[in-house]
Amino acid sequence: MDAYCSDCRKSTEVVFDHSAGDMVCSECGLVLESHSIDETSEWRTFANESGDNDPVRVGGPNNPLLSDGGLSTVISKPNGTTGDFLTSSLGRWQYRGSNADRSLILAFKVIGVMSDRLGLVATIKDRANEIYKKVEDQKSSRGRNQDAILAACLYIACRQEDKPRTVKEICSVANGATKKEIGRAKEYIVKQLELEMGQSVEMGTIHAGDFMRRFCSNLGMTNQAVKAAQEAVKKSEDFDIRRSPISIAAAVIYIVTQLSDEKKPVKDVSLATGVAEGTIRNSFKDLYPHLSKIIPNWYAQGQDLKNLSSP
Repeated sequence: MDAYCSDCRKSTEVVFDHSAGDMVCSECGLVLESHSIDETSEWRTFANESGDNDPVRVGGPNNPLLSDGGLSTVISKPNGTTGDFLTSSLGRWQYRGSNADRSLILAFKVIGVMSDRLGLVATIKDRANEIYKKVEDQKSSRGRNQDAILAACLYIACRQEDKPRTVKEICSVANGATKKEIGRAKEYIVKQLELEMGQSVEMGTIHAGDFMRRFCSNLGMTNQAVKAAQEAVKKSEDFDIRRSPISIAAAVIYIVTQLSDEKKPVKDVSLATGVAEGTIRNSFKDLYPHLSKIIPNWYAQGQDLKNLSSP
């Protein structure tokens, strides 16, 4: 590690003294920084250690969605205690005191797992937690499919954060909830939020371009093909093509791959995008009359477009 030394008047290699927390110049010995905070772990974990020995001495971050902010105290089981700890008075009080937020904590964990599996950023996960907390506070979701409710919260959060995911993508991590159940849960949640706020819920507009980079990555397309697909799908918005954004994205990807050296069959495009093969074919037919104005000239010429065959 290098840093500027005022005595040497140049950038020199520094040595960090962990015991004193000092950062020292290796050439002249000047202390460049003192009492530095060591942000690394204060313990080491070995493979043969028992998993019950948790050396962590701090809790998680503050969570404003929980009644106690997530800063509750947990009473550990005393050493040498025999029998079930929860049968003691301390154990019973701890069990009762933590009941209020137990369902929320479990729900937040499920949302976190789904977010991680989809590779979503923390802001989307936090927004989904907020949506679920609002629905849970109304006490009207009792008896409904919880997996579908949680998946729908994540779907709405993606829409509101302008990082939409398809219902099929959400369904793949929804612990068995079907597309139909998630769709119903989404409508229910939106209705509940509108009743609470007294106004319509802003969901954000879905554009075909929102899915392009991810779908192209699933197919392993080249950078040049990805760029052409993004330009084409943006130009397609100028035409009245009455298809869903996801269908248009899938059709554009199929067209671009057919114009490249690495052609992809419609089956592969369907698997990568989650759009049915028949839908891709029909969307292709709707786009075909406008191809000369949609496909970039630097990527394909008029003759190439004429030779393009229907899937």
